Amino acid sequence: MTEASLKRLREVHGQMKDELAKVIVGQDEVIEQLLMAILSRGHCLLVGVPGLAKTLMISSLAKTMDLDFGRIQFTPDLMPSDITGTELLHIDPESSERSFRFAPGPLFTNVLLADEINRTPPKTQAALLEAMVERQVTSAGQTHDLPDPFFVLATQNPIEQEGTYPLPEAQLDRFMFMVHVGYPSVDEEREILRRTTQGKPAEVKSVVSGKELLELQEVVRDIPVADEVLNMAVELTRRTRVRAGDAAASVREFVTWGAGPRAGQFLLLGAKAHAVIHGRDYVAGEDIHAVAHPVLRHRIVTNFSAQAEGVTSDAIVSRLLEGTSVGGSVGAGLPGLSGLGQG
Repeated sequence: MTEASLKRLREVHGQMKDELAKVIVGQDEVIEQLLMAILSRGHCLLVGVPGLAKTLMISSLAKTMDLDFGRIQFTPDLMPSDITGTELLHIDPESSERSFRFAPGPLFTNVLLADEINRTPPKTQAALLEAMVERQVTSAGQTHDLPDPFFVLATQNPIEQEGTYPLPEAQLDRFMFMVHVGYPSVDEEREILRRTTQGKPAEVKSVVSGKELLELQEVVRDIPVADEVLNMAVELTRRTRVRAGDAAASVREFVTWGAGPRAGQFLLLGAKAHAVIHGRDYVAGEDIHAVAHPVLRHRIVTNFSAQAEGVTSDAIVSRLLEGTSVGGSVGAGLPGLSGLGQG
């Protein structure tokens, strides 16, 4: 890690944001979290109602990188081989010799848009899980490596439940961030209508190659983390676990399952990316705070009491962070969660 590499990383980050701003109005926090996930070598799940440009955002992000881009529209009839590929019978035109050859599926790309990922059945979701975790595909007993880098950027509609298959916790845990995509402001919506109903759409240009992106990801990993910040990530993660001795009493009241060690890993990686793009070559407590919600919200499973009182996982994370010193560790006396579902 050198000053030149840090400068180049911030430069690339700024250029990617500028290119995305040509086609995406607002959504600054969403774009920031997407870019942090890319720089941290993580997968991302975008959750939002239809019409919020989730698909456009991901496809445009892919164009800012000189990488192969693929899209899979998930449907209830999609089979595992439809996304991973399959063995096809090949007949040699000269010798007539027959053999099976693997025909790669749409998973074999650098940036995969998994559109409406919760519309496909569990066995197809399981096929995607191997690709996300191992970055490889197994077919007919043979293992095939996926291109490097490889990202799954998935979208999910939170309001339409008919014909959907909720993602299992094991697969949710493989996504570094769950990003909530909200409605635009009044001014942003005016600008969206203005841009999309007149003139020719802007062209998004590539600003970084796949080789350089891999180098920048290594720069992020080389950012140092002090022990007190590492301890903050550990304690914050552990306090979400209802069966752990150091869980907060209020967490025991509203949580069924908390976050595992992978959450701590992503907290640190996300914090490193957040630190470097904000001009620092070290990780501070504020960086852990900045990525806590997208890292933890899909790893905290709330119980019936929480649902009855309207207490969300985001509310629980917010209250845990209130007991966390930005410069130190998680405090012992966490405030209660009563009243979080009101108003």
